[in-house]
Amino acid sequence: MNPTLVFWIPALLRICLILLGAGLCWWLFGALYGLAAALLGLLTVLFVQLSYLRQLGDWLDDPDSAKLPDGWGAWTGIFSRLYRLRRDDERNQAELTEWLARFRQAMHLLPEGVAIMDDVLFLEWCNPAAERHLGLTLERDRGMRVTNLVRHPAFVDYIILGRYEQPLTLSLRDRKLICQIIPFENRRQILVTHDATETERIEKMRRDFIANASHELRTPLTVIVGFLEIALSEIDLDAQTRLAHLKLMTEQGQRMQRLIEDMLTLSRLESVDHPLRREPVDVKALVEAVAEEARALSGGQHQITVSIDGPDVSGSTEELRSAFGNLASNAVRYTPPGGSIALSWKGSPDGPQFVVTDSGIGIDQMHIARLTERFYRVDKGRSRETKGTGLGLAIVKHVLLRHGGNLSIKSEAGKGSSFIATMPVR
Repeated sequence: MNPTLVFWIPALLRICLILLGAGLCWWLFGALYGLAAALLGLLTVLFVQLSYLRQLGDWLDDPDSAKLPDGWGAWTGIFSRLYRLRRDDERNQAELTEWLARFRQAMHLLPEGVAIMDDVLFLEWCNPAAERHLGLTLERDRGMRVTNLVRHPAFVDYIILGRYEQPLTLSLRDRKLICQIIPFENRRQILVTHDATETERIEKMRRDFIANASHELRTPLTVIVGFLEIALSEIDLDAQTRLAHLKLMTEQGQRMQRLIEDMLTLSRLESVDHPLRREPVDVKALVEAVAEEARALSGGQHQITVSIDGPDVSGSTEELRSAFGNLASNAVRYTPPGGSIALSWKGSPDGPQFVVTDSGIGIDQMHIARLTERFYRVDKGRSRETKGTGLGLAIVKHVLLRHGGNLSIKSEAGKGSSFIATMPVR
């Protein structure tokens, strides 16, 4: 029904009832009583209306303090509509609260930092990533100017100048951050921060790897090309000199071959296109083969012992042989003649372990954390003498990672080393 008719029909009926009552009193008791009855009826209606208006006003002042009053007449429809509006508002408020909770949860899980500021750069909200990146604490810093909280000159200039088309890169709190401000609404700005520290570290490793690989390949190539130029010249060389040149060229060619093979091995270990293919590994035969290779490399200059008292494992026999072989060959290369080397396979609470212990030159503690980096060398001169590629321990680390294991190193300069390759518990 039309809301206008719903309002006016009851009102007209009440007026008609009042006039009818007043007319009846007039007819029965005279004009004075009729007018008095009419006035009393109007005052009653007016009092009821004012009472409902007062209740409505009290409810509007504090909707949560009291229940919405029940109406009479036209007020029934008014209060009914207000009740529906309040119910819809409560439902919308609940949905908004739920969406806000989801938004905050999503913002908390974002790896990017997000901070919301007003038009004069006062902090309104930030997520945990922004707290870590910028050194903020939301409970403490809310309502404070961001330029007073982050006092980096480049950051302050970026905000004051207002040139937000390009992001800002800065070093802050031992991190490399990429910051950008995004204006939104009329009085709000979003500050987004991205931690590029790990990306920069990986990029630096890539640059170092390319530079080191180029350097390692250039040295033997220079030797080979130099001797070839001599051979192509008209200089007469005696047989002994020519043989020495050929021997050096062969050694440098083999060095390049070993380096390229190790780089290809590392690339294969890191590639998702070459998943680990597990198979039962005969560890006894594997360790004995590694020991034979170590004895051949030693040429009888070291005392090499083998102890096998551990369970078999599953994995890639080829990859494990490469890892264990690198550990054993390093022990031979860095142990002076007459030293001792012990290869052992044993069980432990952490899992089966392949341990290589030598009485060699040892390693200073400052170098141990970086030994598995590609091309990292403690003594570059000695590494060239031992004909190492600088990739052996990097290969060991990646093989163990693929098998769920880890490499630990115990060493002291001048007192030998122990390399422990731990496999996961079956």
